Amino acid sequence: MAGKKRTVDARGKLASDPFAYRTTGNGLVIVERGGRVVVTLGGDAGAKLALALETADERQTQLLLAKATGNYKR
Repeated sequence: MAGKKRTVDARGKLASDPFAYRTTGNGLVIVERGGRVVVTLGGDAGAKLALALETADERQTQLLLAKATGNYKR
């Protein structure tokens, strides 16, 4: 793959149908898409994601949330 630049979200799905998230008081991160809960993360994974989301811009936020769902390659 030398010389080829791979575009993340080449089809624009994250821009047209973005993820949303919220954090709870007890440390859970709830990831939603299309008004439905996709995944709820707690413990170390939830804390790590919440920390990363604090400093991420919108594009980075969408990528972090997509990766957290485990369904970011489709």
